[in-house]
Amino acid sequence: MESINEFFREHRITEVECVIPDMTGIARGKILPKSQFSSGEKMRLPTAVLIQTVTGDYPDDDSITGPTDPDMVCVPDASTVTLVPWAEDPTALVIHDCVHFDGSPVEISPRHVLRRMIDLFGQRGWKPVVAPELEFYLIERNTDPNEPLRPPIGRTGRPETGRQSYSIDAVNEFDPFFEDVYDYCDAMQLDIDTLIHEVGAAQMEINFLHGDALDLADRVFLFKRVVRETAFRHNIYATFMAKPMQDEPGSAMHVHQSVVDAQTGQNVFSNADGSPSDLFLSYVAGLQTYMPAVMPIMAPYVNSYRRLSRHTAAPINLQWGYDNRTVGMRVPNSSPDSRRVENRVAGVDVNPYLAMAATLACGYLGMVQGLRPKPPMSTSAYDLDYELPRHLEDAVEVMRDSKDIGKVLGESFVHAYCSVKEKEFDTYFRVISSWERKHLLLHV
Repeated sequence: MESINEFFREHRITEVECVIPDMTGIARGKILPKSQFSSGEKMRLPTAVLIQTVTGDYPDDDSITGPTDPDMVCVPDASTVTLVPWAEDPTALVIHDCVHFDGSPVEISPRHVLRRMIDLFGQRGWKPVVAPELEFYLIERNTDPNEPLRPPIGRTGRPETGRQSYSIDAVNEFDPFFEDVYDYCDAMQLDIDTLIHEVGAAQMEINFLHGDALDLADRVFLFKRVVRETAFRHNIYATFMAKPMQDEPGSAMHVHQSVVDAQTGQNVFSNADGSPSDLFLSYVAGLQTYMPAVMPIMAPYVNSYRRLSRHTAAPINLQWGYDNRTVGMRVPNSSPDSRRVENRVAGVDVNPYLAMAATLACGYLGMVQGLRPKPPMSTSAYDLDYELPRHLEDAVEVMRDSKDIGKVLGESFVHAYCSVKEKEFDTYFRVISSWERKHLLLHV
């Protein structure tokens, strides 16, 4: 607590946002006066907060958190204290860990799930290294959910109408927005790297430098909020939906990942002569084998599966290849020290803690089981069959049935997470869409 209090004194903090990420990746918590936060009394929240669905409902199964709706204790992680740069009064934000009253971790907490996965690597003498890339859209303000989304107006006074991949001028359309994003990220020490314009109209991508998985998940968690808050201040919206517009490509969170020796820092994906190691090939094979079982995490909503379509810069199967963007697992050209695999399956709508944990879990299982991958693809994988679940309902069933995934991510977590996704699907299934009214109302 002393390092947190020192931060408060340095920045003359008056309020503290105490947050935890729930299973959807939404920030839940409380805003406290600085004096109350520093009093030493731990914040409490109902454990059920973790399993609130994106619609605000809860699973019907009360065995997940217990029939009495008990509290949990939220413990501040001093390494996460940062400023809330858009707040009117000097405000800090601290991410918390969730524990029971006896100090044991709440196993369904997304942050704990990722920590659990990192610990499994550590027990083998390994340390995972990740680098996420986030795509998102800037859109015109939309207060009517029945209206389609549209690109916003930039400095030219006109919306984008064509594809502008890597266009500098297209990014410059929104310079004031990005200047504020960079300023906020600097104030919060999020260390974002590259900014590019992606394929879609007003679709952008921000890359992060490689590093520790939990630290990067924290930064992605906070970055999403930065982008949305900045957009509000520029009278536009920013969306991290996986497929926000019908005729535009979807948005992904690609995760570059490698594994290093925890003591030497050497990349275990490369042999001494620079060739790919058996551990590297097993990691790729683990992604190929277990990715279907973690699809409810990688594609967490009904909308997520609209992104995973043929010829839309999104994978439809579990192939891998060298510098091949049509496959699910791409191996970029690199030096032996930087050998890595890029998982291209996850949408940007994921909970970053769970997505990191899930992709690491697949690779870990491949390594410890000594799996071997299929031959790499050197041609387009779009012409092959779909190998990933096509719908959320099917994906949840595959995840529930995977004993290996339950073992590494935690059986109680898998049960809770699948229950949340089932509740969300049930809520969605009750909605009658405009397509149904348009094509069925007077014709069937």
